[in-house]
Amino acid sequence: MEKIVLIISLVLIGIAIGITLIRIIIGPSLPDRVLSLDIVGVQIVSVLAIISIILETDAFLGVLLILAILSFIGTIAFTKFIERGVIIERRKRDL
Repeated sequence: MEKIVLIISLVLIGIAIGITLIRIIIGPSLPDRVLSLDIVGVQIVSVLAIISIILETDAFLGVLLILAILSFIGTIAFTKFIERGVIIERRKRDL
């Protein structure tokens, strides 16, 4: 019974990923696309967590953590680029 519910949730999350990818392509503005990319990252993390539960292994936990961190950092970098136009600011030293 548990595996059936987990498989159904994988199918539903797969549909949600497809809808979100359409939103990335059609998105009317850049912030909408950045938000959609963040949502896809969260959905992929949840898919990997469900697969880890189905396979009864903890081998994916490190991958989950790294993917979540990279998704967060990517979202921060995109929003900073949208706001300021640069990701890494360099300070000019006065001589």
